[in-house]
Amino acid sequence: MRVHWLQHVPFEGLGSIEPWLAARGHEVAMSRLYAGDALPDPDDYDWLIAMGGPMNVDQEAEYPWLADEKRCLAAALAAGKRVLGICLGAQLMARALGAAVTPGAPEIGWFDVELTGTAAQSPLLGGFPARFPAFHWHGDRFDIPDGAIHAAASEHCGNQAFVYGERAVGLQFHLETTPESAAALIDHCADELVDRPSVQSAETMLASPERFDALNRLMDGLLERLAAA
Repeated sequence: MRVHWLQHVPFEGLGSIEPWLAARGHEVAMSRLYAGDALPDPDDYDWLIAMGGPMNVDQEAEYPWLADEKRCLAAALAAGKRVLGICLGAQLMARALGAAVTPGAPEIGWFDVELTGTAAQSPLLGGFPARFPAFHWHGDRFDIPDGAIHAAASEHCGNQAFVYGERAVGLQFHLETTPESAAALIDHCADELVDRPSVQSAETMLASPERFDALNRLMDGLLERLAAA
């Protein structure tokens, strides 16, 4: 399968998605949007993955490529491609589908995510437990796009995931995070670690490495179901 992924900042990569793709022999290409790489056409890939980043989806004056990326995601969704958006990537998906993205309470660290009653409508989420700890690092939040399934919520953010059609998933939370990628976020975004209940310390986030293994297994399952869709 031809997989193309979109990178917004150099310190946010694929995390555990990278070894999963490599182990299955998928052809992988990327666009480093911060470096001026071109966006792909829908004919160039079978699966599009949009990763995270610290910018807001509408900061087009500062990041002109955001406008093109939203058009790229809209084209992928319209073409029925497999699309996975994580954090900023999910917000861009929602915006491409006409939903609002607005500031919310910052949610940084390990907080439980709970599936909604409508999540069962999508087989893509069939392997998720009803409630599970996920890794978060976001301030903005998306509305659920028209026609999408509202799939998950947390205490600090009511809209944590949506499924659009049979092959597209937007996750506000992170399942791909590894201890190394979490440390990179902490290193580059330490100014966001403010003192509030929805923000954990660096020490707390990194205290139990085994949590990342469980997190990545959930991501592996979602990737398997997306690949089979």
